[in-house]
Amino acid sequence: MPKFNYTAISQAGKNKKGSVEASSKEIAQSIVKEMGLMPLTIVEQSALQGNIVLGNPVKVKDLTIFCQQFEAILTAGVSVLEALYLLSEQTENKHLSSIIVDMYTRVERGEALSASMKANAKYFPSILINMVEAGELSGNLEIALRRMAAHFENEHELQQSVKKATTYPLVVAIVAVAVVIILVTVVVPTFVEMFDGMGMELPWTTKLLLQISSFVITKWYILIGITVITIVGLKMYARSEVGSISLSRIKLKAPIIGSVQTKIVASRFSRTLSTLLASGLPLLDALEVVSKVVDNYVVEKGIMDAREQVSKGVPLSKPIIEMNVFPPMINHMVRIGEETGQMEPILDKVADFYDREVESAVAQMTTMLEPAIIVFLAVVVGFVVISIVQPMFGMYGGINKM
Repeated sequence: MPKFNYTAISQAGKNKKGSVEASSKEIAQSIVKEMGLMPLTIVEQSALQGNIVLGNPVKVKDLTIFCQQFEAILTAGVSVLEALYLLSEQTENKHLSSIIVDMYTRVERGEALSASMKANAKYFPSILINMVEAGELSGNLEIALRRMAAHFENEHELQQSVKKATTYPLVVAIVAVAVVIILVTVVVPTFVEMFDGMGMELPWTTKLLLQISSFVITKWYILIGITVITIVGLKMYARSEVGSISLSRIKLKAPIIGSVQTKIVASRFSRTLSTLLASGLPLLDALEVVSKVVDNYVVEKGIMDAREQVSKGVPLSKPIIEMNVFPPMINHMVRIGEETGQMEPILDKVADFYDREVESAVAQMTTMLEPAIIVFLAVVVGFVVISIVQPMFGMYGGINKM
């Protein structure tokens, strides 16, 4: 069904922009009017406009604010339909505001809130959709949204701690590459003519440096081509079954980053499963949702295998241990949770523990990466300096002997 972009004026006199799905422009205009808006322009969305957004424009922080505001409005006694209208008015993310408008239209037609989210599943994670559906069925939508707000807030803090710790090493690495490129393409060529007129045998390091400099300056397009082919090849490999499995295993087993990745997966598994079970979602459904949020293909397959065994009556702790992926604490706590019937609070505490462990592990990883990058930069710059200085010393030595 085609989409139509519209501009309109709300009842409060504010300008509104968004998009709606409709079979014709006239129907799109009727939909906009039904939303309580006065349409100004309605234009059919082109294919280019429909695909202009790269990635998911709705971030975890946006979802946190969305759930917090939604829960607060519903707690005040406002209906779901009115709450969606208010959210579309005050949401700062324009793309999310457009999505909420679409949800409003669907709910007004009689669809459930969770169904309107499923229609926009590209932007809403499966855990939020399932939690909202469970909240609707149990009559505890506000509680479900409150738990999701806390869940997304913790996830956002986890992402920020990782991003904050890795920003400095990344900046240093970029600076290192830039310095090397400047040395090879700008500094070294200034010495080429001088070395050519010396009439002496150059050290192998200088010859190698001159060859590298010449190649980078004259054959730069080959380097760009190799880089592009490598990136595209890795992405294609990562999308394949074999590539997804091998890269996921590397993430979990690689030195330094493996420990961090394992703890992140452990935190997401514990937090998500605890949140879903606390909302009354059946264990089998909860495991299916959890498998989609751990962000590791090996763990995802392991959780789905565990789900299949649980459906046959096997305790969850058994396949979790057999996965041999999670830290021992997860294995023991899942078993204790099953024995005591306190799975949700136990996993919630475990998630808090691993959130702190991730921060510590990321800080440790950063501490190890920083000197490694600095040493690499020192070696490269040192090689360039030595390669330039060596023949100059040889030239001065020849002059002194004359």
